Amino acid sequence: MTPMRGWHLPCITCLVLVGAALFSGCSAPGSPQDAHAALTPAALAGFVQEAAEFAEHAGKEAALAEFNRDNGSFSRGDLYVYAYDFNGTLLAHPYQRERVGTNRLDWTDIRGLPVIRIGAHVAAQGGGFITYLYPAPSVNGINESSVGAYVPKIGYVYPVGEDWWIGSGIYFSGLEGAGSLGYPKAVEEMVELVERGAAFGREHGEDAAFAEISNVSGSFVDTDAHYLYAYDFNGTLLAHPHLKEAIGTSLIEKTDPFGMKNIKALSDTARSGGGFIVFVWPNPGRENRQELKIGYVLPVDDRWWLGSGVYLSEVTGMDTSFPLPTP
Repeated sequence: MTPMRGWHLPCITCLVLVGAALFSGCSAPGSPQDAHAALTPAALAGFVQEAAEFAEHAGKEAALAEFNRDNGSFSRGDLYVYAYDFNGTLLAHPYQRERVGTNRLDWTDIRGLPVIRIGAHVAAQGGGFITYLYPAPSVNGINESSVGAYVPKIGYVYPVGEDWWIGSGIYFSGLEGAGSLGYPKAVEEMVELVERGAAFGREHGEDAAFAEISNVSGSFVDTDAHYLYAYDFNGTLLAHPHLKEAIGTSLIEKTDPFGMKNIKALSDTARSGGGFIVFVWPNPGRENRQELKIGYVLPVDDRWWLGSGVYLSEVTGMDTSFPLPTP
């Protein structure tokens, strides 16, 4: 398999340098990340490719044993490597060793994103970035049952041989350049846009809000092509600057190529009080190829909600779209 869009680092020296930087900056699991531990997406990719290089030389059995060690050379504070086969069986995880050997192909994050299916698909294309919600570690480790612990995370996945793949991830708060809210700039601006839209809707009423949201030259469409959309809790589109022909249509059954009902998941998130959600959506800037999108939604009242989103490429600075999975 060839690396995804040129992301293979060209020499072992680069990998060693990346590894040294990572070793020097990460905190222990459960503790706040040190201010100097911030990483770039490129450094995360380098860490995973370093692990793939190690697996190639050490062999699968030795590599998996090392990846399973919470004090191993690839467990560096909050940063660690996990491994799966392409059927979804977990092969290694230093902080969830009790799950090793179980099939997690259908595991979803708290909003219903099928993370393992998407990770396997991207790895099978040669590797690349993904994003999802995952519990922040505590002093007791990672608890996937803790609903309130899920926060945005960026991951990088990479194939190792023909039958397995590896990945790692860092929370948005650990990314270099994270702002005052602990998110990348594009994400913070998106959150602020949604909060401003919700406040406008409550102050001016739904008619004025729908008109302004649907106005392509309005105050809720910015120069970076970010915009708001509004739905009722039954999934009927109420306002959208670029899908005006669909306004008044229920999209509650819209299903992405991985089986997630996007609009229903977004609506359920808003109904629960709002927050982040990751979903797959065609990117018109990438010839409508599928791409992971980080969304943020808020309820306005008990009838409708609104949201916005940024594509993962806006966080990584590179193309993160991918082809449709084979049926």
